[in-house]
Amino acid sequence: MTVQAKTGGQELTYSRMRGIVAILIAFMKQRRMGLNDFIHKIATNSYTCKHPDVQTILHINPAQAAECMNTNPSPPPSPSSQINLGPSSNSSAKPSDFNFLTVIGKGSFGKVLLARHKVDEKFYAVKVLQKKAILKKKEEKHIMSERNVLLKNVKHPFLVGLHFSFQTTDKLYFVLDYINGGELFYHLQRERCFLEPRARFYAAEIASALGYLHSLNIVYRDLKPENILLDSQGHVVLTDFGLCKENIEPNGTTSTFCGTPEYLAPEVLHKQPYDRTVDWWCLGAVLYEMLYGLPPFYSRNTAEMYDNILNKPLQLKPNVSNAGRHLLEGLLQKDRTKRLGAKEDFQEIKIHVFFSPINWNDLIEKKITPPFNPNVSGPNDLQHFDPEFTDEPVSGSIGQSSDSILITASVKEAAEAFLGFSYAPPMDTFL
Repeated sequence: MTVQAKTGGQELTYSRMRGIVAILIAFMKQRRMGLNDFIHKIATNSYTCKHPDVQTILHINPAQAAECMNTNPSPPPSPSSQINLGPSSNSSAKPSDFNFLTVIGKGSFGKVLLARHKVDEKFYAVKVLQKKAILKKKEEKHIMSERNVLLKNVKHPFLVGLHFSFQTTDKLYFVLDYINGGELFYHLQRERCFLEPRARFYAAEIASALGYLHSLNIVYRDLKPENILLDSQGHVVLTDFGLCKENIEPNGTTSTFCGTPEYLAPEVLHKQPYDRTVDWWCLGAVLYEMLYGLPPFYSRNTAEMYDNILNKPLQLKPNVSNAGRHLLEGLLQKDRTKRLGAKEDFQEIKIHVFFSPINWNDLIEKKITPPFNPNVSGPNDLQHFDPEFTDEPVSGSIGQSSDSILITASVKEAAEAFLGFSYAPPMDTFL
């Protein structure tokens, strides 16, 4: 039997009606993906894209349908937009695109490896994360936030850039700028502290990066020497955006208790609402450590250190200039409403007398010669990486998943948790 009805000049047969119903059922099942994700999935499927009813639903003509079948990924959205680039199954990037050479870092959820892309032959730092570990600690929101922030970093010289993000059934991959001048933490350990001009240079580049993040309504929240890298020339590069908080307006606050103990601001320890001035507190703590060798309220006993942060007055030794002492007092002000940066944010930092030797335009254009040159001979120069990492075998760190792997319930859960993670640039970036 055939049921017929006129719809837009076309007969609606029973089989066609069943097709529409199937699409709607699929839509309801996939609603958790979000409307944009689901439409993107339909529009990039070569079979469904040709279906006339799908074209009607999506309001596209046959020419547009042919265009949507093009497998070239879309360019990244503007930094100000909310990023959602669709489900991972549309990504063209995969682990086999790279030769993985050396382990160069480790974290809570995986490792960072030096890799070389087989097409453009460039070197990248590839952060490989275990989905199970992330889900076990319920950190998937932080990982997705890190990816979103990385996509917004493309316009600033002192923030690490993302080239790809993609996923397999059990792992997530961030393909990042390869930075091999060493962690600031590594250099501080070797030299104990820095002379004031060197500390000023690093603090200025860090402040510039934080100011840029704040202009995008992002609070960094985890500034520490381990997250500050030096590039091959000696310029600062901030990395690790897992604790960033997005969508914090100039007067907005958040209340999540997070960060690293030595650098927590008093308002965070009090579990009070806090704003972007937590980043200026952290800048003060890092500057203090660069000048004096230890964080400002440090104690081996964490409870005692927390009490120091909350109650102990800031102690400044005389081997720092008056301008440096004044800046530290302003940044490490326990009352966030009186802290330097509370009113005009980065603009207050820029005009402080401590930074009077800095030409900020030259700084952002990297026209100021760094005070320290890591002297790396090339990408294969690993002298500033801990042998604890570089001595590890690469095999087993990547664990490329077979396409024929049986999708278990836990893997399905992992796949759904990271919808929209994958990102690839336009293909012409490799030409």
